[in-house]
Amino acid sequence: MSFGMGVSCCAAYTVREHKFVNRFNCKLCNFLCLQLKQPVVCYPPKGVICMKTTTNNHTYILGLVYCALFAALIAICSWISIPTTIPFTLQTFAVCVTTALLGTKRGFTAVLVYILLGLVGMPVFSGFTGGIGVLAGVTGGYIIGFLFTALAVGLITAKFGKSIPILALAMAVGILICYAFGTAWFMVVYARSTGPVGLMSALSWCVFPYLLPDAVKIVLAIIVVNRMEKYVKL
Repeated sequence: MSFGMGVSCCAAYTVREHKFVNRFNCKLCNFLCLQLKQPVVCYPPKGVICMKTTTNNHTYILGLVYCALFAALIAICSWISIPTTIPFTLQTFAVCVTTALLGTKRGFTAVLVYILLGLVGMPVFSGFTGGIGVLAGVTGGYIIGFLFTALAVGLITAKFGKSIPILALAMAVGILICYAFGTAWFMVVYARSTGPVGLMSALSWCVFPYLLPDAVKIVLAIIVVNRMEKYVKL
C-alpha cells in the first residue's frame, strides 16, 4: 500500500452505494479511510478503482468555476444601464438567474464574491464604481440585499422545484426582500447624512419606479433559466 496525494490501500467505497468496503480486511486501511473520509484507489490483483474522489473533485472545481463566471456575469449586468426615464441596471436579473441555475450555496457564493470584489475597490457596481464607500452609502443596502435575494430564490426553488410559477414567486420574493432591506438601510443612512425621510418618500425614490422594470427582468430571468438549465451541470 502507498500513501500520498492519492491514498492507495486495500479498501474502497462502492461507487453506487457510497458504503465503506474493506476488501482485504486491512485494519490500517479501515482506520485511514474512516479517519480521512476519503475514497481511495485500490490495487487488488485485478484492480478495483473507486471514482468517487475524482467525481467529487471535478464537481468542486466546476462549482468554483461557475461561481467565478456568474460573479463576473453580475458585474457585467451591473454595468449595463437601460436608458429609460429612470435608468436601471440588470443586477437583479443576474442575481436571480445565478441562484436559480447554481442553487442556494453556489448562487449565494457567487453573489458574495461579487460584493467582496466591489468592497475591495474593483469597479463592479453600477456606473463602474466600487469601494467600501459605495456599500456604506445610501444605496449600499440594496447591494447587500442581493444576498437575501439569492437565499430566497435558492431556498424556494430547492424546496418547491423550478416550474415557471415557482420561479416567478421565488424571484419576486427575493427582490421584495432586497427592497425591504435596502429601503431600511437607505432611511437610516439618509437620516444620518441629510435628515429624516419618510417611508413613502423613500419608497417613491427607491422602489416604486423600479417595480415594472423588475417585473420584466423576472420574466427574462425565467426564460434564461429554462433555456440554460440543461447546460449547467453540477
